[in-house]
Amino acid sequence: MAESDGAVGDHTQPTEEILKALNAIKNEPQQQQLPPPTEYEALTAELKKQPHNPDGWRRIIDLAESSGDIEKVRASFDALLQQYPNTDPSTFGEAEDLFKKFLIKSPQVDLWKFYLTYVRRVNTGPATRDAVRKSYEFALGHVGQDKDSGEIWRDYIQFLRSGDANTTWEEQQKMDALRKVYHRAVQIPLEGVETLWQELEAFENGLNRITAKKFMADLSPSHMQARTTFRQLTNHVTSLYPPPVSAPINRPELLLPALPTFTASERTLVGRWKAYLKWEESNPLELEEKDKSVLLGRIQSVYRKAVIRMRYYTEIWFMAYTWTHSVGKHEEALNILKAGMEANPASFLLTFAYAEALETKKEFAEVHTQFDRLLSVLRVKLDELETRLAAEEAQKEAQNVNNPDIQAVVEQGVQPQPQQSNGSSGSDENKSRKSSELSERRTEYGLVWIMYMRFGRRAEGIKASRAIFSKARKDRWTPWEVWEAAALMEYHCSEDKAVGGRIFEKGMEFYADEIEFVLRYLGFLISVNDETNARALFERVIGTFPAERARSLWERWARYEYQYGDLDAAQKLEKRIGEVYPSDPPIKRFAQRHTYLGTDAIAAQDLGFAMARKSAQSLGRSDTLQLSNPPATSSGSAPANPSTNAITNIKRPASPDYRKRDERGGGGDYSQSHKRARGNSPPPRNDRDRDRREPPPPPRRRFSPPPQSTWERDRERAPLPPSREEDKPRPVTVPGVISWFVGQLPAPASFD
Repeated sequence: MAESDGAVGDHTQPTEEILKALNAIKNEPQQQQLPPPTEYEALTAELKKQPHNPDGWRRIIDLAESSGDIEKVRASFDALLQQYPNTDPSTFGEAEDLFKKFLIKSPQVDLWKFYLTYVRRVNTGPATRDAVRKSYEFALGHVGQDKDSGEIWRDYIQFLRSGDANTTWEEQQKMDALRKVYHRAVQIPLEGVETLWQELEAFENGLNRITAKKFMADLSPSHMQARTTFRQLTNHVTSLYPPPVSAPINRPELLLPALPTFTASERTLVGRWKAYLKWEESNPLELEEKDKSVLLGRIQSVYRKAVIRMRYYTEIWFMAYTWTHSVGKHEEALNILKAGMEANPASFLLTFAYAEALETKKEFAEVHTQFDRLLSVLRVKLDELETRLAAEEAQKEAQNVNNPDIQAVVEQGVQPQPQQSNGSSGSDENKSRKSSELSERRTEYGLVWIMYMRFGRRAEGIKASRAIFSKARKDRWTPWEVWEAAALMEYHCSEDKAVGGRIFEKGMEFYADEIEFVLRYLGFLISVNDETNARALFERVIGTFPAERARSLWERWARYEYQYGDLDAAQKLEKRIGEVYPSDPPIKRFAQRHTYLGTDAIAAQDLGFAMARKSAQSLGRSDTLQLSNPPATSSGSAPANPSTNAITNIKRPASPDYRKRDERGGGGDYSQSHKRARGNSPPPRNDRDRDRREPPPPPRRRFSPPPQSTWERDRERAPLPPSREEDKPRPVTVPGVISWFVGQLPAPASFD
C-alpha cells in the first residue's frame, strides 16, 4: 500500500523533460516590444483607409522630403499621384518617365516650364537648337493660350534672339521667326502682354519704321481685345483659387481638392467656375472661324483645369463632357466621363450620362457593367450608413442607461427630472432624422434599379427588364418604388394589367406598412377600372393604419366615390370618415363632394372667399400705399395719426391664375390630386371661426396623396374679414421699418 502511495506521489512531480523546458524558457532573452509607429507610418496607414484628406497628403509629402530618403519621397509621390492623377509632379526626379505619363494631359504651366528646362539642359549643343525650338512650339501648342504662359513666350523669344546668324539669309530667317512669335504672343491675354507689345514695337522700328507702322496698325485691334480680355479674365480667375497653403520654400504649393460639403461658400465657388467656363465658351477674344482650332484648344485647356481643381464636383465634369461632345470630340467626351467616374464612383449624374452614351453606341454589355458597379458602390454606402446609425443609437442607449434619473426610475420608481422630457423629444427627433436619411438614400438606390430596368426595356426588350427586376427583388435595399415602376412598365409596355396587379400584390407582402405604396396600388386599380379589387384593397388596409396616417387613404377613396360612386355610398363613406375624424365640420365633406379640378364654388361664392380675396387685395394695396410714406409729426419722429400706421393682419392674396394650376400628373384618377388655390393668411379670428385648426400636414413626397381642398384650407386659414359695421377689431400697430419694407414689395400679380 505504501509503495503504491509513493508511486502516485512520484507521478505528481514534474518530469525531467518538463523541468528542462521550463529552464530553457527562463533562459531565453525577453522579446523586445515593437516601437510605436512613426508619424509617417501612421499617416500612411490612415491615408490608405481615408484617402480623401488633402491636409494629410501635404503632411506626408513634407515628412518624406524632410527625411531625405529618396525611396520614401518616390513612394509618397506615387501614392499622391494615384489619388490625384493631375497634380503637378514637377518637384522630383525621374523626369522623362513622369513627362511621358503626365505631360500631354496636363494643363499646368509649371509642369511645361519644368519640361522646357529639362530639354534645354539636355540639349546644350548648337546642333540641338532645332530640337529645343520644337519643344517650345510643342509646349506653346498645349498651354500657349494660358494667361500664365507669358514667361514661356518670353523665354522662347529670348532663345530665338540668342541664335547665331552667319549670313544675311540666316539673319532674315531669324527676324522672320521672331516677328511671327511676337505677333502670336501680343494677341493672347497673357500676363505682361503690354510689355511684349512694347518690345514688338521697338523690334519693328529697329528693322524698318515704314513697315513697322503697317504691322502695328494691323495688330492693334487684336492686341487691344487681348488686353481687355485679360482684365476680364483676371476678374474671373482671382476668385476661383483659394489662398495658397503654406509649403516649403523649395517646393510649390499642392492644390489638393477636398470632398464637397456644399456649404454656401462651396456653392458660390461652383457658380463662379460655371460663370467662368460659360464666359470662355462665349469667345471673348472674338476669334474668327479660321482660328476656330485656337478657340477650341483654349476652351479645352480651361475645362481641364476646371476638372482638376473641382475634381469632386460632378457638375463641372458634366459640363466638360457636354461641351466636348458638342464640338464633335465624342471619344474624348467619353474619356472625360470615365475619368469623372474614377474620381466620383458614386455619381448618379456621370454614370447615367455614360450609360446613355454607351447605349447610343449599342455597347449594351458595358452599360450593364456600369449599372452593376454603381449599385455595388451604393450598396456599400448603405451598409456603412446603417452600421453607423446603429452604433450611434447604441451609444445613445448606453448614455441613457448611465443617466442617474433613468436609473432612479428603473431601481426605485422615482420620476425623472422634468428637463429630461425635452431631451427625450430631441432624441425622438434625432432618430426620425436618421431614419429619414436612410430612407432617402434607399430611395435613391432604388432609382438606379428603375433606370436600369428602363435601359433593359429600351435596349433589349421587356424580358431583359423583367430579369433586372428579378435581381432587384432579391436585394434587401430595394424600395417600394422599384416594384411600382416594374408594375407600371408591365401595364404600359406589355398592355397586361394582370401582371402589373400581381406585382403590386406581391409587393404588399413587403411594403404593406408603406402608406404611399398602398396609395399607388389603390390608384393603379382605379386607373384600370378594377373597382372590385380597389374596394377590397381599401377595406383590407384602412384598418391597419392609425387615423393620423390613414387620412390620405380616406381622401383618395372618397374622391373616387364622389366622382364615380352613387350618392348612398358617398354618404355612408362620409359617415365613416366623420367617426374617424369627429373634429371635421360636416360642410367640409359636403363642399369636397362638389369640387372639381380646384373649382370650389361653395367656398368662393356661398362662403364669400372670392370676395374676401378681392377685399384683402384692395385693402392690402391701399394700406401699403399709406404705410410706404407715413406722415411725420413736427418733430419728424412719429406719424401724427397712429391709425394711418395700422393694418389688419392680411397677407397678399394668391396669384390670379390659380384656376389654371391643374395637376402635374394629368388630372386622372391615378394621378395626384389637382392643386388648389392657396388661401390668404387669416385676419384676426372671430366668433364665426369655431372649427379647430388641424396640425399642418407632413411634407409631400413623390406620388403622395392629395392636399386639402380649397374650402378646407380657406375655412381653417382664411375666414372672411369682419365687417366694419359689426366687428371692429383693434388695429395692429406696425413698426415703420416693416411698413417701408411692405411698400417696397411688388404687386401680387407680378408673382407666379
